[in-house]
Amino acid sequence: MVLAAALKITSMLMAAAITAILMVSINIINPTKAKNSVDFDVLLIIASAFGIGKAMTNSGLADLIANGLINSLEGFGIIGIIAGIFFITSFYTELITNNAAAALIFPIALSTAQNLQIAPKPIMITIAIAASACFATPIGYQTNLMIYGPGGYKFKDFLKVGIPMNLLVGILVTCIVYFLFYM
Repeated sequence: MVLAAALKITSMLMAAAITAILMVSINIINPTKAKNSVDFDVLLIIASAFGIGKAMTNSGLADLIANGLINSLEGFGIIGIIAGIFFITSFYTELITNNAAAALIFPIALSTAQNLQIAPKPIMITIAIAASACFATPIGYQTNLMIYGPGGYKFKDFLKVGIPMNLLVGILVTCIVYFLFYM
């Protein structure tokens, strides 16, 4: 699957679909286990976030929020905008899945980049990293939740370690994106 996608023989989606069909066909996994391994609740949240993101764009809400973000942070320059996008995405990631957070923030970030007349790619890179940098709660990322109970951790343990980690990653990503793309 990875080789087919890496060599551009087919798309990643098609390679994954073919691999899944082959795995069921040659009994590596049975159809019931395959169906049960799909977390439909997470897929529903992600799909809903894409719908909400599209609605934000169509209604003009994304532009309204983007303009608010720009007005609030323009005094700090582009580095302030990058930091704002990072920390808003990071905040949402702590509350919902990383994919849903990215889907919700994407239209706002795209509108922000368009309104500032800057390339959207660095802002999208910021979102991708921020959505995956979930350290402050056990509910924002699957691996956090996996170790929450068995590790005997409390919610405040994630806050104590996670908030400084989120701040550190946010500062690093903001600086790296700024220096790589805007200097």
